[in-house]
Amino acid sequence: MTPTLRTERLLLEPYVPEDEEGFVALFQDTGVSQWMGDGPAPEAAHRALFGRLFTKVYAQDLFDVWAVRRDGLLVGHAEIKTTDVAQGHEIVYALAPTAWGVGLGTELAEAIVAHGFATLGLTEVYATVAAPNKASLTLLDRIGFEHVRDIVEDDGGTTRMLVRRLTANDKSALARQG
Repeated sequence: MTPTLRTERLLLEPYVPEDEEGFVALFQDTGVSQWMGDGPAPEAAHRALFGRLFTKVYAQDLFDVWAVRRDGLLVGHAEIKTTDVAQGHEIVYALAPTAWGVGLGTELAEAIVAHGFATLGLTEVYATVAAPNKASLTLLDRIGFEHVRDIVEDDGGTTRMLVRRLTANDKSALARQG
């Protein structure tokens, strides 16, 4: 069961059916969708994806996926799941443009990584980012992710695979929490 996580300014909690419109709006925003999955998709595809969160992901407890809220409003999406690309767990996150530029992306990514280390017992967490997505690459570099390799996609684009490994500092922080 996806747990609820809290940061200084964000609440990460499982989606509820009433989040559908906000979820669809987030993924229909071209500034967000250009970096997610295979890029922009029809609204119907995003509605079907939202439905699968309940019928598949939550119903079968496949992985942790969260609605990201600030001051009660849905401002983003986050997940951590296994990935064949890295043979490990990958973080995925997105924030609405209204939440950009104030450090919430860093706060969100750090919360997901900490969950991976503390709750899931991982020793490394991956991220895959389109090479032109400089904002995410800068954010992940700032919180300790390192470049592993580049993946050339079928469309000719490049995806950067990054990893964040559990450090001695992480272990000390986890020991203080536990």
